[in-house]
Amino acid sequence: MNPTEGLTAYVGAFVDELARSGLEHAVVSPGSRSTPLAMALQAHPKLKIWIHVDERSAGFFALGLAKALGKPTALLCTSGTAAANYFPAVVEANLARVPLVVLTADRPHELRDVGAPQAVDQLGMYGTHVKWFAEMALPEAKEPVLRYARTFAARAVGTSMAGPMGPVHLNFPFREPLVPDLAAPSLWERAARGEASAPYVRVESGQRTLPSEELDRWAKELSGMERGLIVCGPQDDPRLGEAVHRLAGALGFPVLADPLSQLRSGPHSKEWILEGYDAFLRDREAVETLAPEVVIRFGAMPVSKAYFLYLKAHPECRQIVVDPDGGWREPSLLATDMVYADPVGFCEGVVSRLGSDRKELPWSRFWKELNREVREILAEETRKDVPFEGRIFPELAELFPDNGLLFAGNSMPVRDMDSFFFNTSRSIRTMANRGANGIDGVVSTALGAAAAGNRITLVLGDLSFYHDLNGFLPAKRYGLDATVVVVNNEGGGIFSFLPQAGQAESSTFETLFGTPVGLDFACAVEMYGGRLERPDSWEAFRQAYISSLNQKGLTVIEVRTDRAENVRLHRRIWDRIARSVRSRLKEGDR
Repeated sequence: MNPTEGLTAYVGAFVDELARSGLEHAVVSPGSRSTPLAMALQAHPKLKIWIHVDERSAGFFALGLAKALGKPTALLCTSGTAAANYFPAVVEANLARVPLVVLTADRPHELRDVGAPQAVDQLGMYGTHVKWFAEMALPEAKEPVLRYARTFAARAVGTSMAGPMGPVHLNFPFREPLVPDLAAPSLWERAARGEASAPYVRVESGQRTLPSEELDRWAKELSGMERGLIVCGPQDDPRLGEAVHRLAGALGFPVLADPLSQLRSGPHSKEWILEGYDAFLRDREAVETLAPEVVIRFGAMPVSKAYFLYLKAHPECRQIVVDPDGGWREPSLLATDMVYADPVGFCEGVVSRLGSDRKELPWSRFWKELNREVREILAEETRKDVPFEGRIFPELAELFPDNGLLFAGNSMPVRDMDSFFFNTSRSIRTMANRGANGIDGVVSTALGAAAAGNRITLVLGDLSFYHDLNGFLPAKRYGLDATVVVVNNEGGGIFSFLPQAGQAESSTFETLFGTPVGLDFACAVEMYGGRLERPDSWEAFRQAYISSLNQKGLTVIEVRTDRAENVRLHRRIWDRIARSVRSRLKEGDR
């Protein structure tokens, strides 16, 4: 058998099994050594291929696709530094629990460590940032090798999906010739085994459930407490909102809902769901006075630093973390109970044992009143006609299309989303890269989510926008619909809120932290086939945003603000809220 026959049968078996195992999308970064897999992926009738020439952006684009779909996406590149450029996205996928199947082509063994071009050590390149790594065998058409290729394809997809989800890495050494015979009649054939359309090996995993006696114990213990909180951090299970709300009513515990928890929007009741806690937990008196007995957390740690410091201020509090997949997402180091179980099942199991809703307690009533007052202040402040970054999210929330996807960049945008994105009955899915919390790859991730069929709105800062300009290529190439709101305050706005801001009057601050880039983004947006709008008022902003929703393709709305003034406006609001909260604390029944 000639080498091409062995190569064709091998990559055909592997790619076909990816598709049979449920994988639907592959992001390919062109290169020579990856030719066999690239051609097979492109040829398979059940796979959608996305071409992205920049490997770093391609990695985040695949991340966004997988994140939006909740299914693994394949990611393919050639050998050498191409594979290294996937590293940031692999890190984010691992920490954010996003399933990726990373496929790197490699030089064959005889060309490694001998000075051959484009040959680097790719074995275990991503270290502990992947769930599983395998160095694949050289291609052959022998039946045991084809069974091996199919088994490893199914295993890769299944492992990426098994909780906690995450990336896997398969490294493929290929010898020349590199071009498979796509006309081979047996390209997608396999030995008879069960149903013709079924995977070669099915990889399944189920939800973790607590035994009945454990649920009995939790119901008894939690019903005996009065000063409790339920906290929902970033998560993407659409069932959780209703389940958590029923648990809150049964226990009489308020729910602190992170903007990425999916609880602030949707048709479920918001009676117990509070969104203003980040604002009033900034006040020291509120933190000291509102001491909880117990906190039950679902999802990852919330964005709010004020909430994190609130926990640290009460180390005696019982803290229960309910995680569906294991792992250890508990940075406060104060958890008393790690419960590995399906969050919805946990809520429903406890509620079924408690019966009717608990009478509202003074504790929960006071939290609700504080939240109501804070929300009124925030709403009033964000209606003022000044160029305030915090106003962007309330404006968007009023105009946002139902079932759209709102993506927030890191640093200030996601924090402003936390403070100013209020509860709504409309269905708005929220998303951000909160695994490693980096500003890299934000554009690419958001456009990957758009490629999954979502009408997206992305809000990010000017440095993050600049950092991932290459990420706009798929918008032009594939005609993706996206509205990008770039907050241009000429630099790293979040540093103006940090201790480094004490150097704000010196050149040191601007050089090391402010880092203004002084770029006109109009040419870059035009290069990628987009339209740039620079509204000079909030009315003009609304008109620009509405117009973008009625147009196809890419629209970038640049909102220019002043970093120093933005800090002043934020702090004025926090000071006003602190005064209001202290007044309520003096008179309130807790």
